[in-house]
Amino acid sequence: MMRTRPLKVALLGCGVVGSEVARIMTTDAADLAARIGAPVELAGIAVRRAGRVRPGVPEHLITTDAEALVSRGDIDVVIEVVGGIEPSKHLILSAFRGGASVVSANKALLAKDGTELHAAAAEAGVDLYYEAAVAGAIPLIRPLRESLAGDKVNRVLGIVNGTTNFILDKMDSTGAGYSEALEEATALGYAEADPTADVEGFDAAAKAAILAGIAFHTKVTAADVYREGLTEVTAADIASAKQMGCVVKLLAICERAADGASVTARVHPAMIPLSHPLASVREAYNAVFVEAEAAGRLMFYGPGAGGAPTASAVLGDLVAVCRNKLAGSTGPGDSVYTRLPAKPMDEVVTRYHVSLDVDDRAGVLAQVASTFAEHGVSIDTVRQQGRDGDASLVVVTHRATDAALSATVDKLRALDSVRDVASIMRVEGE
Repeated sequence: MMRTRPLKVALLGCGVVGSEVARIMTTDAADLAARIGAPVELAGIAVRRAGRVRPGVPEHLITTDAEALVSRGDIDVVIEVVGGIEPSKHLILSAFRGGASVVSANKALLAKDGTELHAAAAEAGVDLYYEAAVAGAIPLIRPLRESLAGDKVNRVLGIVNGTTNFILDKMDSTGAGYSEALEEATALGYAEADPTADVEGFDAAAKAAILAGIAFHTKVTAADVYREGLTEVTAADIASAKQMGCVVKLLAICERAADGASVTARVHPAMIPLSHPLASVREAYNAVFVEAEAAGRLMFYGPGAGGAPTASAVLGDLVAVCRNKLAGSTGPGDSVYTRLPAKPMDEVVTRYHVSLDVDDRAGVLAQVASTFAEHGVSIDTVRQQGRDGDASLVVVTHRATDAALSATVDKLRALDSVRDVASIMRVEGE
């Protein structure tokens, strides 16, 4: 039997995602009520600036007093799609104190203060759900928190930022440089006016921190994630990848150490073979591999951003927390029992593609190979191309630590036969 008294929902933020949430809650109210077992009522929408035209959003619900909205005392669920650290954190904590569960899409806040927020939710006996914080519409958080709760996850590898994937895909498919591809992404609405969070890897790093924490049951913050953006990726790097039968992607990689004593989380561009499933992820799509001991390799794929896809994830969480409210229960909270330290990037082992501009004379290859050997970096392949002033060597290594590779590069730069270390990129997916 359906309860007639509605569950009241406060919405914080009415931008691209928030307006879609409000629209779907209004147009699909009957279906949501049937799935939850009670009606849900949008009780108020907090925005920074009133007076803007918001098509499909009930104007009488708009308020600029977010604090008053979440502190009303009759709010059952708060949906936070404002973003940023403050005032979002303060408002979420206020919601908890008032007995409201929270659904959030705020990856930056969760990556920084997720442990504190989970503790506050547990103390108040309410839920904190955030499927929309990572990979848009793709169900990923809930499978890690619930479906794989009985398994041991060892690795999470994927493309978690649609803007950067669009840029790299255009560089690969059209031969465009970074600036041209970014300009197209901006014109199509994939990139913000200030794209720094995306192209410098901050967005992906926050998502990697959230994924690593859930997958390995330990505390991981954005500060623990090694981060490189794609602003230094050139058309020459893309061309080199093609010559190797690879494509360049900005990857988020979270791994449990083989001895189980530590974890790593990193975001950086990498070459991956065309045979790898991630190589075929085009445009602004996201895809994530999860490798677990019993389940094996699982792949999650779909739109990773946008108003409607992200709203889908928000509303899925809304249904879940409302069901919990009716049942007088809460869903899974924070699980950090392993307390594994984050390994520094210097100790991470991977493969590298190193491009060197060199003098075209006898003995240069031997000198370069000797430098790699001196620092314990084994060479897999070497390709020499060009002549005279355009001579270059492309070296692909076997697996080595970041520290060993860095020492090798420092020594290479000191050689009189090496005019420049043109580019360095990691190789993954083999």
